Amino acid sequence: MLKSSYRLTNFLAASATYTILTVFALIMLFPFAFMMATSLKEPKDTFRYPPKLLPRSAITTQVEGFDEPLPLYYVDYEGQRRQFVLVQDNIKIGVFADPNNPDVTYERALNEVRPTGGFMNQQTVTFEGQEQDLFDVDVDGQTVPMIQTGQTALGRFADPENPEATVLQNVRLSEPVEELTAHPENYAAVIDLQSMDRALFNTTLVTLLVVSGQLATSVLGGYAFARLRFPGRDQLFLVYLGTLMIPFAVLIMPLYQLMVWIGWVDNLASLIIPWIFTAYGTFLMRQFFLGVPKEIEEAALIDGASRFQILWRIFLPASTPALATLGTFTFLYAWNSFFWPLVVINTGNTENHVLTLALNVLRGRASDSPNLILAGAAIAILPPLIVFILGQRFFVESVASSGVKG
Repeated sequence: MLKSSYRLTNFLAASATYTILTVFALIMLFPFAFMMATSLKEPKDTFRYPPKLLPRSAITTQVEGFDEPLPLYYVDYEGQRRQFVLVQDNIKIGVFADPNNPDVTYERALNEVRPTGGFMNQQTVTFEGQEQDLFDVDVDGQTVPMIQTGQTALGRFADPENPEATVLQNVRLSEPVEELTAHPENYAAVIDLQSMDRALFNTTLVTLLVVSGQLATSVLGGYAFARLRFPGRDQLFLVYLGTLMIPFAVLIMPLYQLMVWIGWVDNLASLIIPWIFTAYGTFLMRQFFLGVPKEIEEAALIDGASRFQILWRIFLPASTPALATLGTFTFLYAWNSFFWPLVVINTGNTENHVLTLALNVLRGRASDSPNLILAGAAIAILPPLIVFILGQRFFVESVASSGVKG
C-alpha cells in the first residue's frame, strides 16, 4: 500500500513538473512562433483585429460581368450561412423611423428614398422638440413618411451563381472567406529593399573570422598559461583576466580613436581584428587544459613530440566541448553585435553594413510593413539559433566539466 502511494506521489509530482515546464516553454517559444508566422503574412493581415497567429489570405472568385475576381464573405441569406461576393462597397444607408413609432427602424439606401413633398417643398415634422425632414420610405409596398435617425455605410453582397440574390451588410463586421497560406516572397522583398544579401555576407564573414581568431588565440593562450612555465606567468594571467572587469563603455572612445589612427573606420577590419583576442576564451581553455593529466603530456615529450604536436594531437581532440562552448558564445556575440558596428560603420555605407545595422535601417523604411521587418529579423535570428541547437550537447558537457579546476 505504501509502495503504491509512493509511486502515485512521484507520478503526480513528475506530471506537475513537466506540465509547468511545458507551459513555460510554450510561453518562451510564442514570440518566436509569432515572428515566423507574421513574416509570412500579407501587410493587411498583420493589422487584422482580432489578430490571428497563422497567415491567411482572402479567397476570391470570378463573377460574370466583373473584370477582377471578387472577395468572398460569409453572409446570412434566408436563414442560411452562405458565401457571397462583395460587388459594391460603401453604399450610403440611412436609418429611418416613423415619428409616431420611433422604436421601429428601417434601413434604406439614400438613393432609394425621396423627400416627402419633393425637393422644393420638403415637409417637416417636430420630433423631440426639433424640426426634422420627412422622407418617403417604402414599407411592404406602402409609402410611409419617416424621419432619418442615423446613417451608416454597407456593402452589397451577391450570390456568385445568382447575382440577382443580394444582401446589404456591414463590410467591416463581415467575416471574409479565408484559407491558410504563406508568402515566402517577403524574404526576397526584404533582401531587395535593404540589400540584406550584402549585409548577410558581411555578417557571415565577420562572424567566421572572429570565431576562428578567438578559437586560435584562446587555444594558444590557454595552453601557454596552463602548461608552459615562465617568470610572472600567474601574475600576467591575473592581469589579463582582470581586463574582464573593464566595462565596454570605457573602451569605446580609445578604441575608436585607435581605429581612426589606423584608418579602419568604416571598414570591416574594425569589426574583426580588435575582437579576435578574448580573456574569457583564454580563461576557459586554460581551465580545461588544466584538467588534462600531466602524465599524458610527459609521455609525449619523452617520445619526442613538440609542444605544437602535443597541443594539436592531444589537447585539441580532448577539448571539443570547451571549443564548442567558446565557439557558440563567440558566434552569438559576433553575429548579434550592434553597438560597435553602429559606432564605427557609417550608416550610409551599405556596402559594409552587417545585419544589425541593416535591420535598424529597415525598421524605418518598412515601418508600415511589420511582415517585412519580422522577415528581416528571422533572417538574423535563424543562423545563431541553428548553431546553438547543433552545439548545445557540447555546451552542456563543457559547463558540467570545465571551469571548476585550477
